[in-house]
Amino acid sequence: MSAGWFRRRFLPGGPLPAPRPPRASPVPYRRPRFLRGSGSCPGPADAPRRPEARPVRCPARGRALPWNAGYAEIINAEKSEFNEDQAACGKLCIRRCEFGVEEDQEWLNLCPEEFLTGHYWALFDGHGGPAAAILAANTLHSCLRRQLEAIVEGMVTSQPPMHLSGHCVCPSDPQFVEEKGIRTEDLVIGALESAFQECDEVIRRELEASGQGGGCTALVAVSLKGKLYVANAGDSRAILVRRDEVRPLSSEFTPETERQRIQQLAFVYPELLADEFTRLEFPRRLKGDDLGQKVLFRDHHMSGWLGYWEHWLSPGAWETISSESWTQTFSSSPSCSPSPRLNLQVTVLDMDQLELQEEDVVVMATDGLWDVLSNEQVARLVRGFLPGNREDPHRFSELAQMLIHSTQGKNDSHTAEGQVSYDDISVFVIPLYSQHQGSRDH
Repeated sequence: MSAGWFRRRFLPGGPLPAPRPPRASPVPYRRPRFLRGSGSCPGPADAPRRPEARPVRCPARGRALPWNAGYAEIINAEKSEFNEDQAACGKLCIRRCEFGVEEDQEWLNLCPEEFLTGHYWALFDGHGGPAAAILAANTLHSCLRRQLEAIVEGMVTSQPPMHLSGHCVCPSDPQFVEEKGIRTEDLVIGALESAFQECDEVIRRELEASGQGGGCTALVAVSLKGKLYVANAGDSRAILVRRDEVRPLSSEFTPETERQRIQQLAFVYPELLADEFTRLEFPRRLKGDDLGQKVLFRDHHMSGWLGYWEHWLSPGAWETISSESWTQTFSSSPSCSPSPRLNLQVTVLDMDQLELQEEDVVVMATDGLWDVLSNEQVARLVRGFLPGNREDPHRFSELAQMLIHSTQGKNDSHTAEGQVSYDDISVFVIPLYSQHQGSRDH
């Protein structure tokens, strides 16, 4: 609810500013590169879209994704003009850095040969337009590769050295590292955190330069040296599905889980509200008849509720900040970015410690899937599909398609009471067994 909307609704007759002309997106709209050749891209020409006519798209039969992973996506049912989800995947080729051979060469040289390889899968769910998600899909993997190249020397040992160059200044350096409990995986987590922050800055600059707003969630899986790192900022989700186990690999950042953090930011930086929001939370969106009434509210320091009496000086600012655009994601609009840094959650799955079976998979999906399917329902679908399709080389993409079809309210739908997801949905199904057993990252 903007201040302009309030004036039009409750204060008729007042002059309104002329609407600003739309500005060009900083990047052209597109679908993931690995979908090329799979059919026409959904876009404005597809509107109006009937829910029953929304096509499910997956990679062409001849295009293999890393680890033979499966992918499928479906555009929303007229919620927005474009599919605001984006996806990316590929091989990470990490080179080793060395100092210059001459004493006065302080810069780092990148060795031409690959020192370490891994793989990468990522989903981005845009809000306020697809621009931020497209920028993230184009940028994050490059940011991550640079961050990993900066610490690759410390990734080849069980315990990273104090100086990644191998130089030992103090004889007790290894003891200090051990006392801090620093492990190799901590370097990868740090690289992921820095890469997300760097990508967030790139998106913020690009959106600001083009006068655009919006943001996106990010869910990333990275395989390196026998471990799978799952990094999440937003409300997408990843789970591990095994024969007798369903294990969450991420936790969602939602308006509810982030409520107090967001409100506290608004308390410290009230200029972020831009006369469009209030930091207070109400049980529902306020209306004109609530003016001058005592209504329930809670602030950033509260888990309970109080009654509040206020004659609003800025009646347009009645929209609570605990909304989708303020959840923990890559940059929202430059004028109301919710945080100077990202709160990233990283889960590490040690595949060397698992007795992997042929049907063990990781399912990554944007929130459109999880809105109508629970972890257990997805696991049942996975277990019911894979054993009978072992000879099908495309079974993981077909499984991803089936998961999406199960959200569309068909007669055989597995959702509660045939619920339908009208949101964009993107799904990766990543098999762990054969790729990990046959070609472990070196």
